[in-house]
Order: sequence, then C-alpha cells, then structure tokens
Amino acid sequence: QVQLVESGGGLVQAGASLRLSCAASGRTIRTYDMGWFRQAPGKEREFVARINWNGGTTYNADSVKGRFTISRDNAKNTVYLQMNTLKPEDTAVYYCAARPAWTGSYDYWGQGTQVTVSS
Repeated sequence: QVQLVESGGGLVQAGASLRLSCAASGRTIRTYDMGWFRQAPGKEREFVARINWNGGTTYNADSVKGRFTISRDNAKNTVYLQMNTLKPEDTAVYYCAARPAWTGSYDYWGQGTQVTVSS
C-alpha cells in the first residue's frame, strides 16, 4: 500500500506562486507514474499534470501549460507541483495520485490540499 500526503496549499492572491508537495510512504513510488488532479466546488475532478516513473516525461493539462510544473524526487519519495501565475480559476482541492505500471490506473490517492486564489 502507498499512503500519499499533500501539503503546501493555502490562500494567495492572483499572480502568486505555490509549491505543492506529495509525500509518499508505505513503499517506494520510484516505479509509479504520478499525477496531480484538482476539484473545484461544484465541479468534477480534473487532471492537472502527470510525470512518469523516472521523471523523464511530463504532461500538463492545457489549462495549466506554461504555468505549472510537475517534478519528482524519488530519493525523497516525493512529487511536487510548482504553480506560478495563479489565477482565481485555479482554486480547488489538489490531489496527488499514484499509478502503478502493472495496473495502469491511479490506485492511490491523497486526502488533498486546498488552494484558494483571490482576485
């Protein structure tokens, strides 16, 4: 089992930056692809970004391209989401998730961290 704990959320003004962290425990995530998702009030959860097991490949949703960067440090069993030029529409609960290569699905999820961007 993998336990994921997000941190780094908060209340910021538009244009500010935040760095979210996702710390994994229970087992190493070095063989897992990792993703960030978010869910705004009244909306469905949406994909934000993902990174492959060794950090060699990343992919961002169009809505965050050029502003958000996903990265990972397998030695620390941690994944990051650097969020720059935040907009009010980025307000949401942000979740990280782990996708084992052998299942192909995001089987493990954190509890989420709130990001609120004021205008």
